[in-house]
Amino acid sequence: MSGPGWTAAEIPPQVGRVALVTGATSGIGYEAARALAGAGAHVVLAARDAAKAERAMAAIRAVHPQARLEARPLDTASLAAVRAFAEGWTADGRPIDVLLLNAGIASVPRREESPDGFERQLATNHLGHFALTGLLLPRVARSAASRIVAVSSLAHRSGRIAFDDPQMHAGYGPQRAYRQSKLAMLLFSLELDRRLRTAGSPVRSVPVHPGLAATDVIRRGERAGPAARLAGRALFGLLGQSAARGALPLLYAASAPGAEGGTYYGPGGPFEAWGPPRCARIAPHALDRDVAARLWSLSEALTGVRIPL
Repeated sequence: MSGPGWTAAEIPPQVGRVALVTGATSGIGYEAARALAGAGAHVVLAARDAAKAERAMAAIRAVHPQARLEARPLDTASLAAVRAFAEGWTADGRPIDVLLLNAGIASVPRREESPDGFERQLATNHLGHFALTGLLLPRVARSAASRIVAVSSLAHRSGRIAFDDPQMHAGYGPQRAYRQSKLAMLLFSLELDRRLRTAGSPVRSVPVHPGLAATDVIRRGERAGPAARLAGRALFGLLGQSAARGALPLLYAASAPGAEGGTYYGPGGPFEAWGPPRCARIAPHALDRDVAARLWSLSEALTGVRIPL
């Protein structure tokens, strides 16, 4: 467990390590990328928008002039984009020390589909990351210092996996879809750690959540209506914390020697809304191994990617 006030200043030296961060152009992903770069890591910003990635790298270099950064195109909502990214990385032959699965969207007001016909929040937040992990796992360095960090949410507690209709063709709701996607990420991360351990791999799979962090995603995003955006700003302005503080559980999981695989980390303050990273509460239904195994099989079937574990 982290110390009483763990901060980004306690990140161990990351020189010689490669950190791949999805959704690194804003919010907690950007803050995590900036902190890891400041600690010496070579940080790869995997981002859908090339212009935003360039601006993010410029902002990081303004704080850390010697930062080692690169941007690569990735839209986790598109399996073709995920495969193209993984093929390019595999061709380069470089290892990955930190795979930080952060990209996400929230509260899409009306049901949308990804290029592959999946409900967009499930596609972006979970299925794309599941496929990316499977395709890149052979490139993750076999070391106890290697981490696969999946970003879940407090919302997992009220989420359920709709196995009878995972794409939510019927009964779509913005929050229902978001909760499903974030529960899926937590179930996936916990199951991944169990399978890594069974396979004898030293790599750790560590799920996290940022609490109530004031980011563009949590403020309901550009697709939300005015009322939803206003409600989001009010809630997170009152109870939330900055994106930089929301990124601390991600950074702890990615770098701290004491971060344990299969342990969920989030803010340690009241209601896990804010505060330094601590072990977080996992809802009982997220610990159901049968559900996790069923989700794993469903994810393999939908993405066409079999994780070799």
